[in-house]
Amino acid sequence: MTATPNAALAEVAQMLALARSGSMALDDLMGKAAALQHAGLVDAAAVLYQHWIANTPSPLRHVACYNWGTLLGNLQRHAQAEEAYRMALTMSPNFTQARLNLGHQLEHLGRIEEALAEWRAVIDAEAIESAGTDALELRLHALNNSARLLETQKRYAEAQALMRQSLTLKAAQPDVIQHYVHIRQKQCDWPIYQPVGEVTHNQLLVGTSLLATLSASDDPALQLMVAQRFVHEKVLVHKDKPLHALATARQPREGRIKIGYLSGDLCMHAVGLLTPELFELHDRERFEVHAFCWSREDGSAQRARLLKAMDQHVRLAGVDDLTAARLIAEAGIDILVDLQGLTSGARPNILAYRPAPIQVSYLGLPGTSALPGVDWIVADRFVMPPEYLPYCTERPIYLPNCYQVSDRQRELGAPATRAQCGLPEHGFVFCSFNNNHKFSEEVFASWMRILAQVPDSVLWLLADNEWAKANMLRLAADHGVEAGRLVFAPRAAPPDYLARFAVADLFLDTFPYNAGTTASDSLWMGTPILTRSGRSYISRMAGSLLTAVGLPDLITFSLAEYEARAVQLGQNPARSASYKRYLHEQGRSSALFDMPTVVRDLEHEFERMALAQRRRDQPKPVSA
Repeated sequence: MTATPNAALAEVAQMLALARSGSMALDDLMGKAAALQHAGLVDAAAVLYQHWIANTPSPLRHVACYNWGTLLGNLQRHAQAEEAYRMALTMSPNFTQARLNLGHQLEHLGRIEEALAEWRAVIDAEAIESAGTDALELRLHALNNSARLLETQKRYAEAQALMRQSLTLKAAQPDVIQHYVHIRQKQCDWPIYQPVGEVTHNQLLVGTSLLATLSASDDPALQLMVAQRFVHEKVLVHKDKPLHALATARQPREGRIKIGYLSGDLCMHAVGLLTPELFELHDRERFEVHAFCWSREDGSAQRARLLKAMDQHVRLAGVDDLTAARLIAEAGIDILVDLQGLTSGARPNILAYRPAPIQVSYLGLPGTSALPGVDWIVADRFVMPPEYLPYCTERPIYLPNCYQVSDRQRELGAPATRAQCGLPEHGFVFCSFNNNHKFSEEVFASWMRILAQVPDSVLWLLADNEWAKANMLRLAADHGVEAGRLVFAPRAAPPDYLARFAVADLFLDTFPYNAGTTASDSLWMGTPILTRSGRSYISRMAGSLLTAVGLPDLITFSLAEYEARAVQLGQNPARSASYKRYLHEQGRSSALFDMPTVVRDLEHEFERMALAQRRRDQPKPVSA
């Protein structure tokens, strides 16, 4: 394209005139459209296709319609893209690529069943016209996107069936394996490593995501391996000078220490529920607090409160990773706190550019992320004992008490009764309100043995989905436990969910993926937790909270000890009641919920690190 704007406009006008003439060859059209795209004139490229299609009686118009639809989709003009793909299919009904892309546009438009129907047509086709693309890959595209969409719609059984069909056709699909393993966890469909097609057990293990691994294994070496595999496959290697160093050369850091919080979960999410007071209690005379986030705008009061607690808020939704990193660097952030890790929606490549001189992992991922550029992790000496350190790429920032912040202003619902919760009036109530994907076959079987030894007791659980419920009831029956002794609570608004805790006698923690936010909620509401602590950060979270709240005797270190302690408490409800009484009288005044002190402790470490970094960044005096 010509460099000057007027010349470029004239050149575009010439292209459009030629497209309207009906004499432009398809190859010429595609070349000119590509040049416009390269020059950033994507709208003009789309108009060029539109004019060519309207005026050129070519047997290859369906190809042009396909390309036009692709451009419109990239421009987020999904309704027009739908029309373009439908035109292509009218001209060439067996044009599989157009049908696949039509499904994507329908998904963007929220027409889920129509999208699935288009992909189903590809899945069920006896033969696929591949137009130079492997026909198997096109069928896999339809299967895998259908499974993905069904999973987002929480239609887990349908999604899993399509994943199995896909893996039967082609075993070497790590991304599909990752979802296959985790969707089995979500449904409590044990064992999670279920053979399918020619997929080996090794492929299932290696393909497991870090989140799923944290629920499946307490082996810190395996957790580190999974994190490193993700980084190797998904995270860029940035070898240029760190962005923070370039920014410092132009404008040295001075004045208040700037803390940046990086997250996509500053909304109605576990991280967003824990952190408001952290942001609100920062000492504004010494610190300036920035949010760099791509969180969903859920319209909640929680989201509004989180943003109000920030001095500066930069939206990163729709901003590419390099631009986002540059924004952080230009803001002169001293310490960038990553609240996401490798959890869903994470953007680790922002951190790979090193936009801040000190980059810290906190809360979002309770364990090592192995991310290049993240050198520190906030912890305490319980969650990160010396024997765990060799398996963590980050160095610990130890807080004196508990690593976890929480919110003392969380809204509470009206007190609930057993009858309102569907619980029997008498008998011991065990509960576990962790997400079902944290459950394991080993722990659930232990719960069934506990119920068998505590007459008239019930286990109160969160009903994540109908398949998890059915699978748990089936396993309970295998252990001789009547279905009525498992009580499933529906999801509720946070205030009502909190009110439930007070009704239960004892919270049974999961292993190896301990309760985090849920443990804080339970102890805040005065319900004791029985936990099992293991070797990894995530399997020691609840133990950290219990230590800080003053109930270390509820920490166990083996399955047998955990089971025996649960039975002992269930058979002696007065002892459980004494724990509840202690929490009601002293829990909220304990070190666990002393948020001003927790924030001061964190600030002390941040200030020490930031000031030391600023001294290192000062220009060296030039010798005479």
